[in-house]
Amino acid sequence: MLAELMRCDRISKLICYLIFDDDILNGRFFMSEIAKPIPDTRVDLKSVAPVGGAIKRLIDIILSAVAIGLMLPLLVLCAGTTFLASGRPIIARHPRIGFRGRAFECFGFETSAETRVTRLGAALRKAGLDDLPQLFNVLRGDMSIVGPQPISCDEFDQYADQAAAYLSCKPGITGLWRVYGKTSLLDRVNLDGNYARSWSPLLDAKIAISTLCTALGSAARR
Repeated sequence: MLAELMRCDRISKLICYLIFDDDILNGRFFMSEIAKPIPDTRVDLKSVAPVGGAIKRLIDIILSAVAIGLMLPLLVLCAGTTFLASGRPIIARHPRIGFRGRAFECFGFETSAETRVTRLGAALRKAGLDDLPQLFNVLRGDMSIVGPQPISCDEFDQYADQAAAYLSCKPGITGLWRVYGKTSLLDRVNLDGNYARSWSPLLDAKIAISTLCTALGSAARR
């Protein structure tokens, strides 16, 4: 069994290597993207469409619908075990700031009971499964598969000169902040700003595949 898990981990790394290069395994393959010169002009918040426009939205709809269909048994399992562990509500609704400053409820499995994180909740967070309901946010149009990290009003106050860049995007389930594993607010602010100004379909694809490879590798090691 251990040999099979190790093989899965090697396969996930091999996939990343074939698509990119060995720098992906060390978290460096994005440097050419986020280090490119960033225009001094501010993002136009009068734009009707968020960064990526209709193409990004179409990809979001397809990927989120397919993911929900494929992971429906897992979603039901997580919902059932959450109910048994902490009762209702099963889905937590966190107020977040979205495209052009629109407030929305960011979904997630409830991981705490009476303000304390449950044992199941801790396991869901560690596995990244507590964010699965965000797929419905993507389908609704509140979020994107890839984008800046969803933030609260208090966090938004810290964005200063990067605020316009953040507001030009839909928040994402994953993004540069997750790939780099940044927990510092300042690091996340800079990554979110650079993502908005450097966006391309290729960058989104790299982030999504890197996230998937990391998840597969983590699952194989557990």
